[in-house]
Amino acid sequence: MPRSAKSLFSLGIRLALLSSVLCATQPAFAKYKYFRSGNAADVETKPRPGFALMGGGEHQEQGWKFLCERTNGGDLLILRANTEDDYAKEVDEKTLKICPLNSAATIVFDDRDDSDDPKLVEIISHAESIFFAGGDQSNYVRFWQDTPIQDALNKHIAAGKPIGGSSAGLAILGEFSFSSMIDTIHSPDALDDPYGNKITLTREFLNIPLLATTITDTHFVKRDRLGRLLVFLARILNDGWAPRVRAIALEENAAVLLEPDGTANVVGGPAYFYEASELPEVCKHKTPLTFKNISVHLAPAGTSFNTRKWIGENGENYVLNVENGKVSAGSSRKGAY
Repeated sequence: MPRSAKSLFSLGIRLALLSSVLCATQPAFAKYKYFRSGNAADVETKPRPGFALMGGGEHQEQGWKFLCERTNGGDLLILRANTEDDYAKEVDEKTLKICPLNSAATIVFDDRDDSDDPKLVEIISHAESIFFAGGDQSNYVRFWQDTPIQDALNKHIAAGKPIGGSSAGLAILGEFSFSSMIDTIHSPDALDDPYGNKITLTREFLNIPLLATTITDTHFVKRDRLGRLLVFLARILNDGWAPRVRAIALEENAAVLLEPDGTANVVGGPAYFYEASELPEVCKHKTPLTFKNISVHLAPAGTSFNTRKWIGENGENYVLNVENGKVSAGSSRKGAY
């Protein structure tokens, strides 16, 4: 065989071997995107536990600072689904400017098959902190429920590592969540038909003990989500998922910074803490909801709330009722709920 032919043959063998190695590290079906800014190699630090519950919007700096401090100079990982690549890169770079981190990285999931990739499980296991971005929470449930990714996320939480989410990323943090599998639902429609097909609820997606028996909601007052949240609470009780249910609802640009001892510090705007234990009087298909004695604590920015005792100071306490699909507050409460 001529020397040139031998060289080409040898090169072909080397390329074939390299191709087989690459295929072994990323399965052929994988469609995810991975971006990383900062140092290419992971470092191992000792992160501090905590949960950043962020209500969506453009001003979430205090929530990011909370996560960054607890990452302790390690590696912060952002998880997304079906978002623009350029935006993901931009967020990673901006995060490093805000935070003293070893790296900021993003995984953009494209479909459920990505969740079987051991490489992604490894990346998650090495991250000191994790942040769930906004978008469409149904993608997170579709892509991750009952997969190795869900297991890796719960191991991260059990290890005492910090985690946070904004908008759709917050919607999946509670034991219960509105999964939005068909579409979003607006308050008037939910109140008129508590079992409408758009009211899709899921449970036990992530295991955060401080958020047990709790559902979360975001963009709360701006998008008029009170009515639908009360329907979610009624459904959870009516379907026997819990004998008592709680909710944490945040306005845009607000955040609840949750400490391991259950202290919830409210920043950036108001947060609402709901609790109900009485079964709804009327909660059935194509019939307006009747549901009473839902307790509410409105916590302004700068106040705190004890999620273990479910008590807040320096806020406002009142009761809400729903009668034939109409929401009303106790006589001492006027205006927005």
